[in-house]
Amino acid sequence: MRLLDKTVVVTGAARGIGRACAIRCAEEGADLVLFDIADDLTAVPYPLGTGEELAETARRCRKQGAGVLPIAGDVRDQSAVDAMARQALDRFGRVDVLINNAGIVAPSGSPVERITQDEWSVMLDINLSGAWHVMKAIAPGMLGRRGGSIVNISSTAGLVGYRHFAGYVAAKHGVIGLTKAAALDYAPHRVRVNAICPGSVHDDPDLGGRMLSEIARSLRLPVADHEETFVPAQPTNRLVDPWDVAATALWFASDDAPNVTGTVLTVDGGFTAR
Repeated sequence: MRLLDKTVVVTGAARGIGRACAIRCAEEGADLVLFDIADDLTAVPYPLGTGEELAETARRCRKQGAGVLPIAGDVRDQSAVDAMARQALDRFGRVDVLINNAGIVAPSGSPVERITQDEWSVMLDINLSGAWHVMKAIAPGMLGRRGGSIVNISSTAGLVGYRHFAGYVAAKHGVIGLTKAAALDYAPHRVRVNAICPGSVHDDPDLGGRMLSEIARSLRLPVADHEETFVPAQPTNRLVDPWDVAATALWFASDDAPNVTGTVLTVDGGFTAR
């Protein structure tokens, strides 16, 4: 029970890595604030998490005995994020851990000069500015108590380039820069800030994941057999499991990593080792 008596905020909690992180934290004794847009956006060309999926994540966390507060909201909207932070404090009294996971992978699939202003803006606003908005709302409480852990979910796209994904790559590189700068800002206050860079993550149907499918769609690859297309690029010859990412987030969140901050840890099966 490594997170017993701790409160964890997970963004993008309706499905995929966010759901896996929430469930693992609940299994380790945490109470959860689950934040997700729970709606579609016209600028994003695939369905986002739904209210029903957010409710399912909440149900599975409660099954582990966790107190759970699901909240629908947009990480692009600072006022909505601030309201979520206030509700978290009203319900649980404190936030000990933030897992900044909310993000999109498309609109993508175009070279730099063909990216529209709207496509660029929605990618940066959600994947980079969204992470900053949530840190801005949650960090003051941690600083006041002189303790806490912030885990930002970046990507291997935060370390290397990918053709036709410039917006996503730029945003995820930015998340790593934000992580390192915040780690230095907050180190004197014993608030740790770290980042995880997942590689190609399996779309586990039990978690409602679909990010790798959408990457394939953006690259105009056959979605029906897209995993077979990505596996040969993995040195381990298998895709990353969402639970592997959740296990890493749990370690960063727990007291097992008391002096780890400003660290960027890959969970990519060796992809970026080449």
